[in-house]
Amino acid sequence: MKTMLSLVILFVFGALVPMARAQQTNPPASNSAAAAQTPLQKSIEAYLRNLYAFGPDVLVTIGAPKDSGVEGLLEVDITVLIGETKEAAKFYVSKDGRYLIRGDVSDMSKDPLAENRARIEMKDAPTLGDAKAPVTLVEYSDFECPVCRSLHDVLRGMLESYAGKIRVVFKDFPIEQIHPWARTAALAGRCAYQQDPKAFWKMYDLIYDNQELFSAANAWNKVTDYASQMGLNAEAFKSCMASPEAGAAINASHANGQLLEVSSTPTIFVNGRRIVGADPHLFEQYINYELAQQKAGKPAEKK
Repeated sequence: MKTMLSLVILFVFGALVPMARAQQTNPPASNSAAAAQTPLQKSIEAYLRNLYAFGPDVLVTIGAPKDSGVEGLLEVDITVLIGETKEAAKFYVSKDGRYLIRGDVSDMSKDPLAENRARIEMKDAPTLGDAKAPVTLVEYSDFECPVCRSLHDVLRGMLESYAGKIRVVFKDFPIEQIHPWARTAALAGRCAYQQDPKAFWKMYDLIYDNQELFSAANAWNKVTDYASQMGLNAEAFKSCMASPEAGAAINASHANGQLLEVSSTPTIFVNGRRIVGADPHLFEQYINYELAQQKAGKPAEKK
């Protein structure tokens, strides 16, 4: 769901920002960490507050600048927090403190997708399709996310057309700050998978197909009812739902997404190429490109 804050932050995290005109001084420090900021950190915060009228109720955290590996540029992590809504992004700042840059710095001598592929952890994750399929689609999703439901519908419509050519891997990424029953649903998927890997995809379909019927109050009962309908062992399922092992698996999946800088759902990697959202045309473009590369004798590197 888009909010005004998200739109503002989208502009904040937009592009090249000349900092020489920053004139506003910082508001009073909200914590002891602010007092320890370097002059460069203070300059970045002052500029952003002035440009986007962030008052003292908005917490802007400027991480310590670190070497980016690119001559003349430092890397800085910046977080904006308004109430319970938090957005974070990586920036680059020129060492002279004049320019603030939002974007990716790419080393064109390297495979741009190899790092993503290397970081994706697919061990013990639900998979659908031929393990030898030329295209692997890794989905980081939240069961309560409306756009993730749209992705579910898009994939269901596409998989038949690409039979034998796509493998789907599911990774849990519940955003619990805004989705109160997402973790319960994630645990249900994990515990269905533990009893029968194929059962995960039945649970996946049931939750997304009935997403509007879920609430924080009824999520536990609904998923346990689904488990019974699917013929799973009800007591084992409930025990798994309450187990630290299932919770740890969800946490590990979420942490893996963060390692890949996943910050919103759904985020999908098509042979390592990132897509955010559920645009079917973009999926087809990426999938068809990968298939064409293979046909031309240039198969993508696989894990």
